[in-house]
Amino acid sequence: MNRQELFQTIFPDAPSYRWRQVEQGLFAGKWNNWDEATVLPAAMRAKVGEQIPWTAYRDAQVFESASHDTFKALLKLDDGRAVETVLMANARSGWTVCVSTQVGCAMACIFCATGHMGFRRNLTRDEITDQYRFWQDYLKERRGLGRITNMVLMGMGEPLANMDEVQAALHTWLTSTPLGPTRITVSTVGLLTPLEHILKDPGWPRVRMAVSLHSAVRGTHARLVPTGPENFLPKIQDWARRYVRRHGNRRHHLTFEYVMLKGINDSLEEAEALARFTLPIGRVRINLIPYNAIPREAIESSLPAQIRNFADHLKERGLQVTLRKTMGDDIQAACGQLVTGVLKPLDKSESRAL
Repeated sequence: MNRQELFQTIFPDAPSYRWRQVEQGLFAGKWNNWDEATVLPAAMRAKVGEQIPWTAYRDAQVFESASHDTFKALLKLDDGRAVETVLMANARSGWTVCVSTQVGCAMACIFCATGHMGFRRNLTRDEITDQYRFWQDYLKERRGLGRITNMVLMGMGEPLANMDEVQAALHTWLTSTPLGPTRITVSTVGLLTPLEHILKDPGWPRVRMAVSLHSAVRGTHARLVPTGPENFLPKIQDWARRYVRRHGNRRHHLTFEYVMLKGINDSLEEAEALARFTLPIGRVRINLIPYNAIPREAIESSLPAQIRNFADHLKERGLQVTLRKTMGDDIQAACGQLVTGVLKPLDKSESRAL
């Protein structure tokens, strides 16, 4: 059971505002344990402390990049499994949390370390939301570092393969933290059935969406994302067109993510194919991502000059292009590098058991 279900089981007759008080208190970052939840009567507080875990993880180990702008946490879960989450400095003078939604991933993208793990299990809504709480407490302990301004569900796992728990987590953040919907991005490899559900479900929050595309050429895409259906590209293009028509505006754009792989998807022919694929959709952004090396794959990142040529071609075709900055690759925290059981602890100055 999640925290809310436990609370309602323990206190079946409690008014609904009691749980709202608890949830808002948990995410305000002012409490350090249940004893400090003084919005609850003493007897209720005592029962909560006895029967509801304070966090969804047992302990954690933190790794800090040499540039001090990226931190990675290995969170140990109640069943003994572990998941990684990342905190990154952003251009808003705040911090972005990269959230995981599964232990492992079944999508098997060849450039992603998590995909090599295979799928272990879905995370619960509490295990998802408490990644925010973990980093909020981490920043609070280090006064002056700032606050969390953005969340990206781009860590371990495919968010839309765990849709119910992800949707619940999104609503928790939107109601109990200062984050608005345009400060949260859900990244998906493009699961078509859940994406159709998003278009039809009024309860899906209007957070930003990002689709991991990586190629608009059928053969290349099939090689990079082997779990995609044969007709993926026309179907995702049709979905994207309808999504942008319904939700697109100045602040709510759709993003296509594109990992740049030397000799695989970085030619000007691939750039033109991407332009032809994207232009009919409408207001979208293309985010080019330098490949970050992972074990077991003899793949290289595109050379900087080739990435610039690729980006320039897209811009000449009238597309909005951004280039993601690589952060945290020295602690295996960069895009595509999250995997448990591979990175050994750093020295005591760089890691900390909590």
